[in-house]
Amino acid sequence: MIISASRRTDIPAYYSQWLFNRLRERYVLVRNPMNAHQIGRISLSPDVVDGIVLWTKNPVPILGYLGELEPWHYYVQFTLTAYGRDVEPNLPSKNDILIPAFRKLSKAVGRDRVVWRYDPIFLSDRYTMEYHCRYFRVLASKLCGYTEKCTVSFLDWYQTIAKNMEILKVKAETSGQQREIMERLAEIAGEYGLVLDTCAEAGDFEACGIRRAHCIDRERLERIGGCRLSAKKDPNQRPECGCVESIDIGAYGTCPSGCRYCYANRSEQAAVKNSRLHNPSSPLLFGAVGAGDVIKDRRMRSLREEQMELF
Repeated sequence: MIISASRRTDIPAYYSQWLFNRLRERYVLVRNPMNAHQIGRISLSPDVVDGIVLWTKNPVPILGYLGELEPWHYYVQFTLTAYGRDVEPNLPSKNDILIPAFRKLSKAVGRDRVVWRYDPIFLSDRYTMEYHCRYFRVLASKLCGYTEKCTVSFLDWYQTIAKNMEILKVKAETSGQQREIMERLAEIAGEYGLVLDTCAEAGDFEACGIRRAHCIDRERLERIGGCRLSAKKDPNQRPECGCVESIDIGAYGTCPSGCRYCYANRSEQAAVKNSRLHNPSSPLLFGAVGAGDVIKDRRMRSLREEQMELF
């Protein structure tokens, strides 16, 4: 099975000590987001975990502990955009901290294990198409040689972010604007030797040479691990999503980054409150097992095929 850590919150940035404690103990408890009293006990044994996908905007807290990840095959989805603090208020400096961290991570683990994400893209009076193209080029020039590709997507208009988008004066893009920005970003990416793909986009941009991404990527994990995986498309994701099946070990409403476009937090205040309930020694990301909770072992098996193969 493949572990996602996590689409729901930034575990490397805020809960790295907890993550490594869980890996050392070889299991984690995860509440069902649809029924909080149902808790799954997830094995983290390398015998059944075929790969770990780490999602982050700031990997600095894990950089000194990468050696502990070696029993597992893994890679990092690293989101690095050109937005300012009006959109991403709690992230450290991109020039001083995040871009150097991207390079350091890539040097440590290899460019095939670090995927650059420039998403979500939205347009406003400040963040115009010209703005995105200009600063995408700046970032591409600094990250080329440290990654193979960049994954992009447009903003999804969730109800939980509607007020934030109104404050930022975000304007929904037309299909023509989407195509134009994709064409321009693909051209820039190509100049720096990067492949551009899209995450769960309904629009078809293959005519621009842009394919759909597989963020939980069977082929990437096969290359890293040197063996075939019998992973299938994740039925719980949108039809446009190319991800294969995985188990997410994060929790919604726990990321203190406060990014205005984030669908995973209902409110910044609730996320900060929940993060204060975090105990690095607990098998749960936050809170504790209560009297009404039911814990069940999640049935897990390795997806590795017996025939080993080098890629």
